[in-house]
Amino acid sequence: MKNAVKRTALLTALTTTLAAAVATAAFAHGDVTPQPVNTDALPDVGEEWLTENPYRAEEAGEEVWLKAIEIGSSGFNQNCARCHGLGAVSGGLAPDLRYLEAEEYGDEWFVERFQLGMTQNGITKMPAFGELLGQKAAWAIRTYIETRPDDGALDDHMTRLIEIRDHLLAGDVDNPTGVQEELASIAAEVETGSGAPVADSVAFEAARNMTDDPATWKHTADLLTVGLSAAE
Repeated sequence: MKNAVKRTALLTALTTTLAAAVATAAFAHGDVTPQPVNTDALPDVGEEWLTENPYRAEEAGEEVWLKAIEIGSSGFNQNCARCHGLGAVSGGLAPDLRYLEAEEYGDEWFVERFQLGMTQNGITKMPAFGELLGQKAAWAIRTYIETRPDDGALDDHMTRLIEIRDHLLAGDVDNPTGVQEELASIAAEVETGSGAPVADSVAFEAARNMTDDPATWKHTADLLTVGLSAAE
């Protein structure tokens, strides 16, 4: 229910008040040079612009989906975070895109804005990224955005994740397979803002990284440290 209310509010903002949300000229994009996004590792999607994300796991497979998240993260944080917030968490000057539905209606709005940008009263609020970055970059960024965890999605798990992190740092893990499975179980409970079925949360990343090899434990602990700090 909470996500549905947030997504409804977002769509209202997108269609009626987006211009007001970014109306200050200090945040205009007209003097910002878009940064290129290397999408060579992603499958081609053709020249005609699609209206639905082709890189979702159910369509493209998990490997492509994960690569799209990785590339989209870089593309978003280089080109979009200035207004839409690091990690897609808006500071209030622009809509929080995490709550744009992960389905065709949300895709159509996103890709149109990405292609054409937005100009108000002669001021470029958002550049037209379509020709500059291309369709593959658009869908990679879209994939990244829609997998962002909802606000507070990790709150119920913070204490346990910190405990796991501390055990990993100390090398005190008697059942690494069990810990990995527990991380995966936590990850499965983390909701996205968009309604996408899987959140690319710190628990998800930790579960993917950790094995029974102690050489992976320190890196997993570092992922948890950084991710939990950001979640707070």
